[in-house]
Amino acid sequence: MVFTSPIFLFFFLPLVLAGSWLIHPRLLNSFLLLASVVFYAWGGAEHVPLLVALVVANWLVGLALEWLEERERYQLKDVVYFACIAGNVACLVYFKYVNFIFDNINLLLSPAGFTLPHMAQLLLPLGISFFTFHLLSYVIDIYRGAARAQRNPIDFGLYICFFPQLIAGPIIRYHDIEEQLTQRRVDLEKFSSGAERFIVGLGKKVLLANPFGQMVDQIFALSAADLGTGTAWLGICGYALQLYFDFSGYSDMAIGLGRMFGFEYLENFNYPFISRSIHEFWQRWHISLSNWFRDYFYMPMVMTFARRAQLRNPGVRRKFDDRPLLALVFFVCGIWHGASWNFAIFGILHGFFLVLERGALGRFLKAKPAVISHVYVFFVIMIAWVFFRCETLQAALGYLSAMAGLGGANAADFPIAAFADHRILLLTPLALLAITPLFSRITRDWRARAGQAFGQVAAVGEAGQSGVLETGLIVVRPVLQAVILLLACAYIAGQTYNPFLYFRF
Repeated sequence: MVFTSPIFLFFFLPLVLAGSWLIHPRLLNSFLLLASVVFYAWGGAEHVPLLVALVVANWLVGLALEWLEERERYQLKDVVYFACIAGNVACLVYFKYVNFIFDNINLLLSPAGFTLPHMAQLLLPLGISFFTFHLLSYVIDIYRGAARAQRNPIDFGLYICFFPQLIAGPIIRYHDIEEQLTQRRVDLEKFSSGAERFIVGLGKKVLLANPFGQMVDQIFALSAADLGTGTAWLGICGYALQLYFDFSGYSDMAIGLGRMFGFEYLENFNYPFISRSIHEFWQRWHISLSNWFRDYFYMPMVMTFARRAQLRNPGVRRKFDDRPLLALVFFVCGIWHGASWNFAIFGILHGFFLVLERGALGRFLKAKPAVISHVYVFFVIMIAWVFFRCETLQAALGYLSAMAGLGGANAADFPIAAFADHRILLLTPLALLAITPLFSRITRDWRARAGQAFGQVAAVGEAGQSGVLETGLIVVRPVLQAVILLLACAYIAGQTYNPFLYFRF
């Protein structure tokens, strides 16, 4: 069950909303937790015990860490903390990477005539990458003293399992919503604003991502020998739009759903295609993931290695070179997306250009007109996304060859017009408009979004005075929202193509 399925839109969501309005406030979190478990079980019932076990174990560890801190038993606290971190990571590795690891070990051992047995293909638990990062952020926050341990297991379970962000993000850090778990309110303004964001996200996913996805699937199904240069570029540009509208659409729906139940989540996308550097791109793309790696992986490593360098050379003041760590972070970020060397290469490419931007490349881009920076970012992310989309390294290299004009295919055999039909031609101008900040004005919270994207939570309606344009949009918005909702519902009712990209994650 996903947000764009009829059973969610027309049965599950109305039922849960009605229940949340009717139930006693003291029972609301219990009701939402039960609904979230049902939501998860609908798509992965066999993994519900795993999810429950992880929630209970991490809740107990949080209480234990705080208890040990109060009694100054720091060594035992460290043992419990690192054991919990290792257990969470081991669970993720087992389900997501064990066969990938075994396959690569066997490649190294096969020349010697020795191989490890291949395990049966494991069914990946839905959203395991997302809820594992939620669990890790909670334990790390408690260990650092950035948050108090949650005494109520229901409230903690809701933080991990709440259905808007359970299987597709954004990654919500515990200290950002700690108070909201017990102190939140829903009024008409907040609810209607959340409904608007949900409708916009639904439109992005159903009306834009899905049609582009159909075209992309057809192009990427071609062999490298059949790919013309124009067709290859059409496919990867279409994939860029599909991925953005799919992922940002789900984030919009999650933010909107959360707000409809009283939660304020930080923004996860802030129009990344207007970026002038790869550094800026990652400040705008999947912001919750970027911030998680920065705060829980990159900064601790920088502080640790910088401290060690200072201890080795106590009398020397030298700026710590963090570029190797930056490259390592993006390698791990790539692997986080999936058990494949293609994902690793995706991360390595981004890390490579981020390192270059720390030096001469960054100075060059700042000194040149904006159009050069935009072209540079466009080519880097398109090349990297070839590895993200293709299943194998061979397929990715073949696709890149076609993009470079080395594929040798006859453009007459598979012309661009065979894939870019009248629907794609109609949607492309709308898609290009929708990747700009202008698009956000069709929701009433547009002023607060840029601030939220960088960690500043602003309540709906607190971000400025209404002008003439805003007054006009007050009239236009409901009409646009109604049209988007009606078209999305009609598409869902009449189409069977509705992929869920996050099964891979």
